[in-house]
Amino acid sequence: MRIVLVGPPGAGKGTQAAYLAENLAIPHISTGDLFRANISQGTPLGLEAKSYMDAGNLVPDEVTIGMARDRMNQADAANGFLLDGFPRNVSQAEALDEALKDDSVQLDAVLDLEVPEDEVVKRIAGRRICRKDSGHVFHVAYNPPKQEGVCDVCGGELYQRDDDREDTVRNRLEVYHTQTEPIIDYYRAQGLVTTISAMGKVQDVTARAMAALEREAA
Repeated sequence: MRIVLVGPPGAGKGTQAAYLAENLAIPHISTGDLFRANISQGTPLGLEAKSYMDAGNLVPDEVTIGMARDRMNQADAANGFLLDGFPRNVSQAEALDEALKDDSVQLDAVLDLEVPEDEVVKRIAGRRICRKDSGHVFHVAYNPPKQEGVCDVCGGELYQRDDDREDTVRNRLEVYHTQTEPIIDYYRAQGLVTTISAMGKVQDVTARAMAALEREAA
């Protein structure tokens, strides 16, 4: 299956993408991973992306599309893939359609993970990261440390990242509503969108997503 996963920041796209890709035996293609891989390997697209990023500018759509297309054409993606973080806007969605058409394939489904805005803010703004090891992550409501402000694992100081602050989260949501959310209507017009609730336990959300994909495949 060829799937696009969409949803606001804090919807759990990365977590769900990893589980779904494993269950479906297809690669999880994340925009963030693509950028890191191309930059670390010094590919022409990676070098071009880095030049924009170093200057503090947004990477143009055509560079992102080029990276995604290269990845989708690799052997492990021959039978499908799950796109996470791409496309981010309607022009990228249109370019993806053209690229797939050139390869005589098409998308099978677009999964829209739905989360109330206040829950998104609660999920992200409540995160606390360990200064000694950023892999140690806590949450003031869902996974609080035994001692406030102190990492249970190594005793490091827990802090809130600047991009996790409520005002920043609400700005990220506004960007999502303005730039990315319109792709849902774009794909809905093609009959590809299934909206599922991303509330509750991770495994429950995965089960809903798998059931939706099975209906699409039937």
